[in-house]
Amino acid sequence: MTRTAGRAPVEVVEYTDPMCPWAWGSEPVFRRLRAALGDRVGWRRVYGILFDHDDDPAPDAAAETAWYARHVEDISGHTHAPRPFRLSRVAASSWPSSLLAKSAEAQGASVADRVLRRLRESVFVLGEPADTPARALAAVRGVPGLDLERLAAGAASAAVAEAVRRDRAETRRPVPDVLSPRGDSPHPGAARQTPDGGRRYALPTLLLRSPAGVRAVPGWRPYEEYAAAFEALAPGLLADPAAPGPAAALARYRSLTDPERAVLTAGPWAPAHAVRVETAGGPLWLHPDEAAVHPAAGPGAPAAR
Repeated sequence: MTRTAGRAPVEVVEYTDPMCPWAWGSEPVFRRLRAALGDRVGWRRVYGILFDHDDDPAPDAAAETAWYARHVEDISGHTHAPRPFRLSRVAASSWPSSLLAKSAEAQGASVADRVLRRLRESVFVLGEPADTPARALAAVRGVPGLDLERLAAGAASAAVAEAVRRDRAETRRPVPDVLSPRGDSPHPGAARQTPDGGRRYALPTLLLRSPAGVRAVPGWRPYEEYAAAFEALAPGLLADPAAPGPAAALARYRSLTDPERAVLTAGPWAPAHAVRVETAGGPLWLHPDEAAVHPAAGPGAPAAR
């Protein structure tokens, strides 16, 4: 955990899953938070395994996919996040993408962020969930600075598998505050019941820990609720920096949705060199270097609909 002189250290625990539509819709707020916090906190992602190995298969896969596509569309109506024109299937498992995302952490925060982003985009831009090892590796190919062989080896290792098993178990030990959360969000984040009768954190949930106490902010929430939680634990820690211009923001993030560029950039949009990728829920904007290697825009990208 990073410590800052004169302030209580804060650990941020993000319970998430690469295949979760609410987590995808929370990215504008979470990216803004990370920009505002910089290196003054420790930020740890915990992969909760939304789609587990032992989930019962749907008796009618096509009907399940149609239902889930409508579910994603409804969530996108609240978050305004991109969604695919066509969802090929419901993810068979969260394990391959979670193992890859966990393995990427060994290559640094920037690489890990970009790997997770590509895994999310496999579902919510391309409509092709990265739910097998091969699909997950294909989704992240070309991420700058990524050693793909090292990533694959890590994802297949016993150490990373054990780390994700610990993440899964931690997600199923929610703090009491999330059992009946308050708020008028369409996704207030009440802990979900698991098949064994237990509970797990709703995804996403942020848990803030410091010597001053613990605060949980579950579900899909506005930036101001997170800011209030940080202020309660460590007054003055959260300092919103000046937003970069559109070109600088696109160079930093490489991939921006409309809700993200609205809160992360300042100035007229879009940069002349931005590559626009259409989705059923609005555009995804790519830096040209990202577009050259991104499955949604690079060679072999699906035809526009």
